[in-house]
Amino acid sequence: MFIDTHCHLTDNYCNGTDNSDIILRAKNAGVGTIICPTADPEDIPGALSLAQQHDNIFCTIGIHPEHAPTDVAFYLNEDVLKNPRVVGIGEIGLDYHYNRETRNQQIKMFEQQLEIARNYALPVAIHTRDAEEDTAAILNGDVGGVMHCFTSSWNLAKIMLNRGFFFSASGILTFKNADDLRETFSKIPLDRIVIETDAPYCAPVPYRGQTCEPAMVIETARVLAQIKGIELDELEMILTENVKRLYPKIKL
Repeated sequence: MFIDTHCHLTDNYCNGTDNSDIILRAKNAGVGTIICPTADPEDIPGALSLAQQHDNIFCTIGIHPEHAPTDVAFYLNEDVLKNPRVVGIGEIGLDYHYNRETRNQQIKMFEQQLEIARNYALPVAIHTRDAEEDTAAILNGDVGGVMHCFTSSWNLAKIMLNRGFFFSASGILTFKNADDLRETFSKIPLDRIVIETDAPYCAPVPYRGQTCEPAMVIETARVLAQIKGIELDELEMILTENVKRLYPKIKL
């Protein structure tokens, strides 16, 4: 079974939909475990509830930079962080693509969440967009985690590899115009890669234009196996071990 390490099951696309159907479709496609991150702080109760209801769902809890400024301590409290289904802090980070005017607030909120990750010895799931320099400066190596939906430069990849980070490949890896990204993942060591859908976004080929679901992560796995020149079943075993190292609290 493959693992979707980043799927927004609490996003609006699930409204009016039985999550059990989405989870069943994933299982039937060979996806056994799903990690549900939060971006909007109001989604935290829903993510925790899902993880309690389903043995194969875990969550990372965090506040996306688009919600800066937010009272981090109110949402990321001790009860939440010590929940056994919470395996990391995420998604957190910086996004200057649409929100450069909130740069200072984003940095402050990012640093607050990184401090929480240190205090609770939890890995982080990092979002970075048009913010490579600040991201690299802030992630100085004293906390580990994964560069979620990684599409940044090989230069940033080299920096974060040296700091012990994993890299998550999404459906973008399958896009026709993603040659540079495929080249980057060809250079990243296989023992530092995980995969995700980032559902409901980034549906891979041949599902582009559709609402993405965790079942579709298999298509990303197929392309990654081709890039690395290995069989799909071998990749499955390697990625499972990588997830165990990335998120030690997960029981697989």
